[in-house]
Amino acid sequence: MIIIELIILAVIAFLLLVITLWKRKSPAKLREIPALAQLSRMLGLSVEDGTSLHISLGSGNLLDVRGGSALAGLAMLRHIAERTSVSDEPPVASAGDPVLGLLAQDTLQAGYQTAGVKELYAHTSGRVAGLSPFGYAAGAMNIPQDENVSVNIMIGHFGPEVSLLAEASERGSVTNLGASDNLAGQAVLFANTQESLIGEELFSTGAYLGAGASHLASLTVQDILRWLIILALLGGAVAKFMGII
Repeated sequence: MIIIELIILAVIAFLLLVITLWKRKSPAKLREIPALAQLSRMLGLSVEDGTSLHISLGSGNLLDVRGGSALAGLAMLRHIAERTSVSDEPPVASAGDPVLGLLAQDTLQAGYQTAGVKELYAHTSGRVAGLSPFGYAAGAMNIPQDENVSVNIMIGHFGPEVSLLAEASERGSVTNLGASDNLAGQAVLFANTQESLIGEELFSTGAYLGAGASHLASLTVQDILRWLIILALLGGAVAKFMGII
């Protein structure tokens, strides 16, 4: 079983490498996702208005299955930090996991350095707001109101506790955007945000924000794997119907 898993990972890695090299030579054609289109506009508006953005990375643990959503949030944070680093009010990132909090600080610093303004980076812009899901929500819900935030971006692992963040932002007239890899959290975000990302759209934020060819390639690999799974399911159904299995 482990050998099969390693083979699958090797095939995925090979596809990702090949398609990344191909994407660097050909322009990307992406379907429009309203939430990400709005996010791109809000990034520019926040710089013009002198307001900040709050990026909530959730309570994901990088050592388990929740790590994927946390990495997607960090990829988005890097691009946002680079684009808004010269704003009067720099972005603020919060996390509900110590390791994720340290990575948020490192990602912000890398974004500032890429933008050539590393002297403007402040360690307090990346912080751990709590060590449990509801503790994190309680600690982060005041950030939009206390730090002149115009957009609250919630990307990561969130459960029902994300309703506290969304409600606090709405009370402060802050625009909410969100996505979660948890069904309960996704349902709350869908009902309480102006625009939400559904399903695997969570992992497309880097590609839509121009994070690089590897992010574009990851979308193509997702599509390839999705079709392979569909074909496998259809093939299994036909084989079962014909009595082969």
